Amino acid sequence: MFDDARSKNLIFVAHCILNQNSISDGTAVFPGSINELLQLFMDMKIGIVQMPCPEFLCLGLDRGNTEGSKAPVVEENTRIRESMNKHAIQDKINQLVNNLIFQILEYRKHGFQILGIIGVNRSPSCGVETTSDNNREIKGSGLFIEALRRELQKQHISIEIMGIKASEIDIALSSVKSIIEPK
Repeated sequence: MFDDARSKNLIFVAHCILNQNSISDGTAVFPGSINELLQLFMDMKIGIVQMPCPEFLCLGLDRGNTEGSKAPVVEENTRIRESMNKHAIQDKINQLVNNLIFQILEYRKHGFQILGIIGVNRSPSCGVETTSDNNREIKGSGLFIEALRRELQKQHISIEIMGIKASEIDIALSSVKSIIEPK
């Protein structure tokens, strides 16, 4: 089954890697997508699965802030994290995670290889090694990645999760290559 031209290799990426238009005001580094990463995936014939943007889906494009980019990024990210940490929104995050787990299980059931999950560091939702809290960038994960890790562990699914920063594209490319290149 599925023995056609597809590579059966996939990478799951944070929504904003493919769509910088979805992130909070004042944080976009690229006009559309992070082209260098997309080109890398295309050159290596890796399918790209865009994860949902929990902040956009829970708080909207403006994240509930009509002042836009007037506050420093880590202060705005802290405000977003606090908004996302409410019980009703946590339920929505868990629903988004469960939808993602379903996709992962379906792909694996049919012999596809998931090479990794890429989040975006400093994000209050999709940060992997760093997130924002207390008006600063700190070590730790964003709320969506935390929930995803818990569910992956519960389901006994092992997938490498790594974070990048769009503003550090050379480091990002090197890091991503380390998990997608054949060993």
